[in-house]
Amino acid sequence: MYDIKITGGTVLDGTGRQGFSADVGITDGRVVEVGALSGAAHRTIDADGAIVTPGFTDIHTHYDGQASWDQQLAPSTWHGVTTAVMGNCGVGFAPVRAQDHDRLVALMEGVEDIPGTALAEGLTWEWESFPEYLDALDRMGHAADLVCHVPHDALRVYVMGERAEAEADATDADIERMHDLLVEALNAGAVGFSTGRTDTHRTATGEYTPASEASKRELVGLARALRTAGRGVLQAVNDFDFMRPDGDFDTELTMLTDMVEASGDRPFSISVLQRDQVADQWRAIFEGLQALHERGVRARGQVAPRPIGVMLGFQATFHPFMGFPSYKEVSHLPLAERVVALRDPVRRERLLKEQSTPVAGDGSKLPRLADQLLSNLDMVCMRTFRLGDPPNYEPSPKDSLYAEAARLGVPPLHVLYDALLEDDGQALLYFPLLNYTGMSLEVVREMLTHPLALVGLSDGGAHVGTICDASFPTFLLSYWGRDRADGRLPLERLVQMQARDTARHLGLTDRGELVPGQRADVNVIDLSGLSLDRPALHADLPAGGLRLMQRARGYRATLVAGQVVLQDDAPTGLFPGRVVRHAGQS
Repeated sequence: MYDIKITGGTVLDGTGRQGFSADVGITDGRVVEVGALSGAAHRTIDADGAIVTPGFTDIHTHYDGQASWDQQLAPSTWHGVTTAVMGNCGVGFAPVRAQDHDRLVALMEGVEDIPGTALAEGLTWEWESFPEYLDALDRMGHAADLVCHVPHDALRVYVMGERAEAEADATDADIERMHDLLVEALNAGAVGFSTGRTDTHRTATGEYTPASEASKRELVGLARALRTAGRGVLQAVNDFDFMRPDGDFDTELTMLTDMVEASGDRPFSISVLQRDQVADQWRAIFEGLQALHERGVRARGQVAPRPIGVMLGFQATFHPFMGFPSYKEVSHLPLAERVVALRDPVRRERLLKEQSTPVAGDGSKLPRLADQLLSNLDMVCMRTFRLGDPPNYEPSPKDSLYAEAARLGVPPLHVLYDALLEDDGQALLYFPLLNYTGMSLEVVREMLTHPLALVGLSDGGAHVGTICDASFPTFLLSYWGRDRADGRLPLERLVQMQARDTARHLGLTDRGELVPGQRADVNVIDLSGLSLDRPALHADLPAGGLRLMQRARGYRATLVAGQVVLQDDAPTGLFPGRVVRHAGQS
């Protein structure tokens, strides 16, 4: 007698082998049999015409705050994610002293675009140490398992206090104390250590993040903690100073390589993205990873399956008119009143003749790239699109607002202005910021098929007013596995990438495959009907904060440890997910 039997589906078991028809038997939260099953079950899930896959491990989320008040972890759990990895990019909320709560909130608000008011109201702060943070999350239960990195910024602030400024050197005593706390966290169940070295990450007041300019001595000293503990993975985000005149790619790459070596060559991953200003830099990053791989390091590049696309809208964090004087006069008004004011012909004519004032820099969480964009709005229009329904994430240049303006014989800025006012000012426009230099996803395909690629970078729980990429798992299957006209990728491989590959990189050997003995983290997916809704803003964060959300259609069931947490695209209210404490040991 099985607890659950999934019958009649095509099993894509996560190993990469060809799909096959089979039933899946589950008992006590584990897969116990895969094949033609004749035994009875307390519950049967009909998978006829569907694919049956392992649950997905999203290796790059930012639910660090949300997980303390929200058990559902939406929207990731709407997209087949059964294990969510947090604490990426060096930002998080533990360890922390009470006097630094506001400081870490401002840091997360700036770096990951999560409203500070929502964090201030929602965070429970039931912890000081990292082990206490893990315990607090574990007590709640969630709709997915949680895996937690120790974030460099929080660790630095905890040890250095007011001295933890971006360009302040840590003393030997500081580094030793951080090392010891990191060892303590790893022994308590943290998966590893994350750091962020990018100029585009700023606090809510526009300052560089505390760890962004950490010295090689500090990075190496902290990485030693993984060697000391004998476990853990390293994760980094780095822009290699591409926006600085004195930027030195090789120096940054060497620093990361030295950090990996100090860790005892523990597994390492880094975000890999295509930026217009350095369109081939991603290739050089993979070359650096290949050199580590040849040395025996499990070095991988985290890649996204589509552009990192900014949603532009009057309720979003960023839109092209936010720096215009005539817009700033009405920016404080409720949306409905703002729309009336912006539709006034006199204001419209005046505004469209203006130039933007600076919106980034000191006192602003927006990166300086925002002002660069606002200084060339014709270029922005060339890369801005109506997203469509269903959304199109590989739009053609002929569908841009710039091309539309050319067909109409009007200035591009006029079309952009009117498009943002559609749907009573609730319209969202799509601006593919990264991974779209060539105006197609061919570069993304090249990244996805690189042998050292890990699919990731969804940033679930973060960038709630600018980016809505927690739907990556659904997009990967539906677009790359089914819909793209040319260059589709094998479904078996796509499942393997976001189930087995991500889990094994973290040292998770108990999930990622549908074979006997593995955890019963399972998705039953109607592939023919799998689709994405358009993103929409919802006011459901604490303190009424807005966040972009995107639903999927086609998930007949998602199971976590043998319990159905999603049925026919709707949460069931079960929360079997816990903190995973044995990750990073292999």
